[in-house]
Amino acid sequence: MKKTRTIAALIAAAALSLSACSNGVPANTVNSAYDLSGKVIGTQLGTTGYILAGDIEGATVEGYNKGADAIQALKQGKNDAVIIDMETARAFVSKNSDLKILDEPFDEEEYSIAYRIGDDELGAKLNAALDQLKADGTLDSIVSHWIGDDADHAPYTSDSSIKRNGTLTMATNAEFPPYESMEGNEIVGIDVDMMRAVCDIIGMDLVIENMEFDSIITAVTSGKADVGVAGMSVTEDRLKNVNFTQGYATSMQAIVVRAS
Repeated sequence: MKKTRTIAALIAAAALSLSACSNGVPANTVNSAYDLSGKVIGTQLGTTGYILAGDIEGATVEGYNKGADAIQALKQGKNDAVIIDMETARAFVSKNSDLKILDEPFDEEEYSIAYRIGDDELGAKLNAALDQLKADGTLDSIVSHWIGDDADHAPYTSDSSIKRNGTLTMATNAEFPPYESMEGNEIVGIDVDMMRAVCDIIGMDLVIENMEFDSIITAVTSGKADVGVAGMSVTEDRLKNVNFTQGYATSMQAIVVRAS
């Protein structure tokens, strides 16, 4: 009897130790998109991930102002998974060894520039600029500095000799690395560099306004900003309020979960 009690005590102590090591964070139970039903899913408010998560049967969707907050909640066990842009997911997971991205992407999307309905002249200029940036390889070059094994995060350098006529205000949310994020006090990333290149072509100075993601459309419709550029995809709801240019990048929505 004494030996039995000793073994039982050792088992209890081991279980307590394991619980303490995990800090009470439950083990991952999401191994595919099919496992998301009935789970708590973290997303950033107003994003494509937030919209898609709302269509998952039985799921509870927790919206956050920042993708980083959704990721932190996942690490703490408050969420079972996070749905977020693939490149942004990779940036977060590269800094958090206790997280992983599921192999199967959740959904594909194309990013475009949002502009005011009725501002057809600006829309035509933006589309023509994107055509040029694609044709001459500038857009691919910008992306290569931010995505891939050889990414050096070297910013695009605007041509200072170009004569500028007015400013173009870009509304963004600097929480989507590598498309836009904060580096010190400066907003950097693919979208920033692309819009600098666009402004070189159309002859305008770029002004960047950082705000919550779900405020960007309102900023464009109200005239506070001329364009919304923040890894933003075209949706039926957004088309009720703004127009979009042709796509400039294709990405996936990824599912991020705890690694164990």
